[in-house]
Amino acid sequence: MTSEIRVPALGESISEATVGKWYKKPGDAVKADEPLVELETDKVTLEVNAPAAGVISEITAAEGDTVEVGALLGSIGEGSGAIAASASSSPAKTESAPAPQSNGAQKSEQPAAQASASSSMAEIRVPALGESITEATVGKWFKKAGDAVKADEALVELETDKVTLEVNAPAAGVLANVAAEEGATVEVGALLGAVSESGAGASQAAAAQASMNGQGQSASASNVTPLSPAVRKAVVENNIDPASIEGSGKDGRILKGDVLAALQGGSAMTRAAPAPATERAPAQPRDPAREERVRMTKLRQTIARRLKESQNSAAMLTTFNEVDMTAIMKARSQYKDLFEKKHHVKLGFMGFFLKACIHALQEIPAVNAEIEGEDIVYKNYYNIGVAVGTDRGLVVPVVRDADQKNIAKIEKTIADFGARARDGKLGIQDMQGGTFTVSNGGIYGSLMSTPILNAPQSGILGMHKIQERPVVLNGKIEVRPMMYLALTYDHRIVDGREAVTFLVRVKDSLEDPQRLVLDL
Repeated sequence: MTSEIRVPALGESISEATVGKWYKKPGDAVKADEPLVELETDKVTLEVNAPAAGVISEITAAEGDTVEVGALLGSIGEGSGAIAASASSSPAKTESAPAPQSNGAQKSEQPAAQASASSSMAEIRVPALGESITEATVGKWFKKAGDAVKADEALVELETDKVTLEVNAPAAGVLANVAAEEGATVEVGALLGAVSESGAGASQAAAAQASMNGQGQSASASNVTPLSPAVRKAVVENNIDPASIEGSGKDGRILKGDVLAALQGGSAMTRAAPAPATERAPAQPRDPAREERVRMTKLRQTIARRLKESQNSAAMLTTFNEVDMTAIMKARSQYKDLFEKKHHVKLGFMGFFLKACIHALQEIPAVNAEIEGEDIVYKNYYNIGVAVGTDRGLVVPVVRDADQKNIAKIEKTIADFGARARDGKLGIQDMQGGTFTVSNGGIYGSLMSTPILNAPQSGILGMHKIQERPVVLNGKIEVRPMMYLALTYDHRIVDGREAVTFLVRVKDSLEDPQRLVLDL
């Protein structure tokens, strides 16, 4: 049986890559998920792993070739004779072949021994990630090879552009191996690792991984790790000694990012005398010891991209008003104990605000609509998104059909969203289909802000800090608990008159809650 090696998905808007370096040659034995070839794009350098264990039977794309997504790179056939052949010929190869190939032969023998020692293995694979999501980034492994695990225990965290989710152990036993390291991009169904249900082979797995790590470190230290074309070009152009760069790739391989980081941090050593400081050194040299570089999570990247897209596509404008919170605070203080006793949830402000927004949206439907091509789509339902801040970033779960829920049901839904958001348990379905959004920056102390639209929605209400201020009522100065309200809207679909009217209706409903009951 032959397994094909093909070019994987390379990322949004990237359709082709250049074959950089083959780590194996025809006849070499490989194990499943072992790196075989390095591909270079204009943005990243990535490795293609073996789809199955066996022997390299053919290489169809040579180093330097340009290949498209899905193109055939080579194939793997069944058999293990290459291991014995490489072992018997290793003394002769030591004199003529480069050191990395000798290391590769050793690494292919160790997993073979590990596989034979493990009698019952349960695979850990990437689960379904949700509608239209095909890949994720490995965020953090909670266990390492050789650790004991329980059935359904969280093993690894995956990050997508919408949610962060945990993958649990398929069975109890020992984590035999980790196939996808932290930071790797994996597709749905890809192998993440394996659990040895019997526990056999755990020590061999840990020893093999430690040995492989040691080989990667020694290879990096002695500078015998092969350089990809992109890295080789950067090293030559900048006259850098590769031995002075610490590689962050697999087995200590030097990546192009390592070269750039070394240049920025000033830690790279040049082969020749350095150029004059006035030509080479930046005006303000960066001090790596005083900085920390952390890769953005998929969620944070998506937040940044969508917010910028919203700014670029919508004609955003913000209008302000202020609301006297006396009536709402009085009602909350008077009924909060009875409310919690009956409904088993605390009475907050969000239930009142969502009801007030729905009342205003029913009168000003443009704020609950969106632009689709050359059409305006008016939504005759009210799915209200509630922005929730977490350690991982901002998420906006949706209270569906909020107009059909009373304040108690709304408060229960929001409380559940908050708890699940903090624990990373929100699903993609929880954050889809919103028609309008409410964001409460007041809980962090914000006095006034201009929120950004949650595209493709046409409106978002910003709540702020409640602060006692002097106001004039009936010719008298009184101190009242006041809150600034901000409505950001898409001026392409919502006129200024409609936006101001919407905000006034929200204000009126909050200052006189009986309007909500009487539908006024």
